[in-house]
Amino acid sequence: MWLPFKSYSLKDKGILNGFIDYHCHILPGIDDGIKSVNSSLKVLSFYEKLGIREVWLTPHIMEDIPNTTEHLRSRYQELKTDYRGKIILHLASENMLDNLFIERFEKDDVLPLLDNNYKYLLVETSYFNPPMNFFEILEKIKSKGYYPVLAHPERYIYLKWKDYLRLKKMKIYFQLNIASLTKYSTKDAQHKAKKLLLNNMYNCTGSDLHLLSDFNSEINFKIRNQKLLNAAEDLSKKQIIRIT
Repeated sequence: MWLPFKSYSLKDKGILNGFIDYHCHILPGIDDGIKSVNSSLKVLSFYEKLGIREVWLTPHIMEDIPNTTEHLRSRYQELKTDYRGKIILHLASENMLDNLFIERFEKDDVLPLLDNNYKYLLVETSYFNPPMNFFEILEKIKSKGYYPVLAHPERYIYLKWKDYLRLKKMKIYFQLNIASLTKYSTKDAQHKAKKLLLNNMYNCTGSDLHLLSDFNSEINFKIRNQKLLNAAEDLSKKQIIRIT
């Protein structure tokens, strides 16, 4: 007798229990994410209930949002002072590959993800067009001892499968947005995320949380593809591992 596949949400599957969020906008009042300390504390309290154990706060740095390293560190210390929970907080940034990035990178003025003494730099581009000399910029980042982590590669319309293969050959890390596994993303992003995930091309996962209500909807969305859920569960248990 035929039985329908049972659907699970990311929350139901327990994927967020023990989860490390490598990309979010929870640091308050500094970009298009969470606006107040109280709202940040509510998000972190919600995270605790889900079993999330570590969070990398990765505010935007771009020409339109020119956050300075000094200001971000100050806001981070304020949040750490106010937060009394068990989640381990870290500070990094999400860096748009624009002229401001080039200027600051030349001065080594960046906030990387740090893992086992390795420096991973979370970077992004426009969804529609790559920066000039995109691949050369990534190689320059590597030449200074950083490992580029491309935020939500599934969302870049201009990237084709051959481009993803080229990036992986260059040993560029990929960060999955968990929302891309749900209806709360474009069809193109969903399709790419599924293909990248099932081909084991992601290295870490992030919520890219800007609003708690959106995140709650995303993690409660029912997914029927069991193979996709299993792959997402396996990825959630994986630390960023250095590509050799």
